[in-house]
Amino acid sequence: MKNCIYMLAPYNGTSGRQMMSFIITTDKEKVIVIDGGYRADAEPLLKKLREVTGREVPHVDGWILTHAHNDHIWAFCEIVENHRDEVTFDEVYYNFPSAQYCLRSDNDPAPLDFYHDLPLFADKVCIVSQGDRYRIGGIDFDILYTSDQSFYENSTNNSSTVFSFTFCGKKFIFLGDLGEEGGLKLLGEYGDALKSDYCQMAHHGQNGVTEEVYKAIDPQYCFYTAPLWLWNNDNGKGFDTHIWNTVKTRRWMEKLHVAESYNLCGGDVVIEL
Repeated sequence: MKNCIYMLAPYNGTSGRQMMSFIITTDKEKVIVIDGGYRADAEPLLKKLREVTGREVPHVDGWILTHAHNDHIWAFCEIVENHRDEVTFDEVYYNFPSAQYCLRSDNDPAPLDFYHDLPLFADKVCIVSQGDRYRIGGIDFDILYTSDQSFYENSTNNSSTVFSFTFCGKKFIFLGDLGEEGGLKLLGEYGDALKSDYCQMAHHGQNGVTEEVYKAIDPQYCFYTAPLWLWNNDNGKGFDTHIWNTVKTRRWMEKLHVAESYNLCGGDVVIEL
């Protein structure tokens, strides 16, 4: 294996629903997974893990879950429920508020499924907190932000765990689906210390953190976990005709002179470092 970042496309390609699924591989044969997508994305994720590890039963050194929405954690739930003999893993890193809190502002059933499945992997749980540092697969991860239950709006997205890490001399920051409220708190606590080479764009690059947060991060490269329709904000009537803010954030990145914005319009993205 090489030092690579894989950003995986939805199971049915560029027309699929938005989701988030990353694999990190190192030349020391370590593997880290971030989120995973919907239940339908579980089998493609397992297939990719077999491909990148060269093993029929791949091993994941650490699985990071950003927040309890179905397009992020349902693939993990599907794997622990129905595919446990197809992969092994060490710790699962997350910090989720209660299902009741998550359901305060949305109807996503994912947190109920997650807590129902918890006994299946309880011995592997690592609850993260802001300020923690974890060494996962030989990479140091710094936890910058975890759930703030004073936020009553956009509650589950604002419970996203935000973390950074340095890999092959480049700094990465992952924002999950962090919303405006959480982003402003993050900016107030870290300011220009958020500066990173690579940024996973909040909430698939739309309706996430504000432009001021991205100015502080000032990335050279961006990850948009957005298929074609979301990347172009297209509701079937053409470019920028829907309600999402993806095109708006793309313009913010242009003003920051980002070198490249990776998206899922052409399928999986592989970056060798």
